[in-house]
Amino acid sequence: MGAAGSKLEKALGDQFPEGERYFGLENFGNTCYCNSVLQALYFCVPFREQLLEYYSSNKNGVDAEDNLLTCLADLFTQISSQKKKTGVIAPKRFVQRLKKQNELFRSYMHQDAHEFLNFLLNELVDILEKEAQAAKNDAETSSPSEKTANGPKNPQANGVKKEPLVTWVHKNFQGILTNETRCLRCETVTARDETFFDLSLDIEQNSSITSCLKNFSSTETLNAEDKFFCDKCCSLQEAQKRMKIKKPPHILVIHLKRFKYIEQLGRYKKLSYRVVFPLELKLSNTVEDADLEYSLFAVVVHVGSGPNHGHYVSLVKSHSHWLFFDDENVEMIDESAVQTFFGSAQEFSSNTDHGYILFYESLGAGNKS
Repeated sequence: MGAAGSKLEKALGDQFPEGERYFGLENFGNTCYCNSVLQALYFCVPFREQLLEYYSSNKNGVDAEDNLLTCLADLFTQISSQKKKTGVIAPKRFVQRLKKQNELFRSYMHQDAHEFLNFLLNELVDILEKEAQAAKNDAETSSPSEKTANGPKNPQANGVKKEPLVTWVHKNFQGILTNETRCLRCETVTARDETFFDLSLDIEQNSSITSCLKNFSSTETLNAEDKFFCDKCCSLQEAQKRMKIKKPPHILVIHLKRFKYIEQLGRYKKLSYRVVFPLELKLSNTVEDADLEYSLFAVVVHVGSGPNHGHYVSLVKSHSHWLFFDDENVEMIDESAVQTFFGSAQEFSSNTDHGYILFYESLGAGNKS
């Protein structure tokens, strides 16, 4: 790898970003699903910075038990603090912890990168919430006099639920969807909000992310046996339903549903459809309808013709350069090469490298709340 590392350094020359590190990750037998997602997350700069900060403020807790958060923070710190600019790191501690934590990832079978990303983000949130709760309990037990002076504080008082904790994982990745259902008899609109860390989009041949997002938010009519129970009419009524993005996330993660269950075959099939993803995305189907701009900074690519075998690699944009990460190997690629991962216009094509998970960062300054 020394030669490949120096090759990358030569390619970048004096354009090598100050303080940046480009390290490949060792594969421990079908762990490419994990490596490709970790690279995308490492180059999600606000997330990386929070994780490095978490590590530096918690490194004294030596007695604390390893968890996925400490292992990930340790790995990112290891990469960012390397003396060399390029090389290979073995994410052994992280992978061991992942396998210990979830039996799904214990085998040497081909795993799904999207399932892993989902599991990881939710696990990080759980750990941060537990730590915040433990810190709050410690603070409360250490100052009991204050607590009783003003009577007991009840967060559930008057039936008001206490606000859920917003961690830095939420601040980076969480958005809110609103599901609107309009009764066609009385015109009453019922809205239900739900949070998301990524959007899973159905795909069609020769489409684009913009058209997939439009379909995601398209209006659907509920009739016949799918009628909606309207609380105002107190009966089942025809209705129109649609999903909109109420609060767009700072980091928009889009998962293309390339693996579809085919009833006749009794198994999943990979859709190698051509789906164009722009480098700059305008998000227009939001509640406010203000066109929000996002910039693509990472793509997790699935290589292979089926869901149960294949390989994952990632493309990452760092300081205006595009890099290709394939486990231990890292090389520079041209921006135009990103298009080769759109998919193929033909159903049966020799091209098996397809964009699977896309990471966009909001360009709007007001979106970092």
